[in-house]
Amino acid sequence: MQTATDQARAALRQMQLINAAHLLTHYSLLILPTAVLAMAAPGSPFGADYGPIVALATAMFALYGAGSLPQGWLAARFGRPRMMLAFFLGTGASLVAASFAQGRTGLAIALGFAGFFSAIYHPIGTAMLVEAAGEKPGRALGVNGVFGNLGVASAPLVTAFLSQQAGWRVGFLVPGLVCIALGLWWATQNHVEIARHVQGRPFPDIPKAIVRRALVVMLSISAASGLVFNAFTVLLPKLMAERLAADPGLLPLVGVLAFAVTLCGALTQFTVGRLIDRTTLKRIFLPLAMTLAPAMALLAFARGWMALPLAGIVAAVIFGQVTINETMTARYISPPMRAKIYSLRFFIGFVGGAAAAPLVGFLHERTGSLSLVVLILAAVACVTLACAVAFPDRREELAPELWERAPEATPAVAPAE
Repeated sequence: MQTATDQARAALRQMQLINAAHLLTHYSLLILPTAVLAMAAPGSPFGADYGPIVALATAMFALYGAGSLPQGWLAARFGRPRMMLAFFLGTGASLVAASFAQGRTGLAIALGFAGFFSAIYHPIGTAMLVEAAGEKPGRALGVNGVFGNLGVASAPLVTAFLSQQAGWRVGFLVPGLVCIALGLWWATQNHVEIARHVQGRPFPDIPKAIVRRALVVMLSISAASGLVFNAFTVLLPKLMAERLAADPGLLPLVGVLAFAVTLCGALTQFTVGRLIDRTTLKRIFLPLAMTLAPAMALLAFARGWMALPLAGIVAAVIFGQVTINETMTARYISPPMRAKIYSLRFFIGFVGGAAAAPLVGFLHERTGSLSLVVLILAAVACVTLACAVAFPDRREELAPELWERAPEATPAVAPAE
């Protein structure tokens, strides 16, 4: 029989693998945007143009979004450990299959399966993290966000290096094998129900009007930020190549620059995660939202090294908002409903994000640059600003026991006759 110490250690190992899964999720989705720089060449079976090849990721992002919707139901039926095992093995096998693709159709199918299995992570893994974090989820979500951000940052860096040293196929093969290996390690673990080890106060009875308002804002943010997040991460390697390293021989430099930009996002996520446990969400969310649209508009026209700090600011804001958005669900949605709301939120966000690859590919092919794409994203970012303005700013977030005394929770008193 396991002691409390053994259970705590098992829970810690489980959480470490969940963080690794977050890294792999974002990494696997962003291999193609850098690999395409080595794939696009005269005589290649995939063609010589950037736009049509990067658009092959459309099915991956579409299934990544659609696949998140049923995850709450599937977890209830098969259990979270089995779902996470399917994530590791399915995603890894799909990436290995992509490395052997001989044409556009085969590559698109393999990437589609990678998106389908990657969809498991966010609804399942995020819900597990929030439960493990207890009353202060901000720091745990911030650290977990850093792992996801490292996946985004390392994908162009590692893929660029592997593609130049051994060919673009190795860029898919290596992370696929790593993912399968972690899945086999996951299968050997003595899994525990993390929620059972979390001690905390009962979830407060938040007035329904406040919950509805927060939920509408959360779902609206998901639609807008899904497109902005995916499109920016997809176009970033090409943007760095256009603005700073147009020579094909400088492919590793493109990866380094993209890594440097997304590292700004990782630092912001960790900082935001710590701040969230000390102040209300709106007081962090609103300044970030006010920064995003102007920074993206300036980035659309920036040339040379000026593009680097602007891209860093955009990445910092985009990734910082991710931690805030996930904490919104933790603060305003009760535990029994969280898995379903996370599934719905990620479904809306990822479906919006599915438009990213075809949008980037189509507009780049039509205009010959990424300026128009970035301007469109700046316009979409205005939706996020409107959501930040509309989101509640309640001190009860930090002192949940005050919700029962909130004005909205007080029954109206009938006037005396």
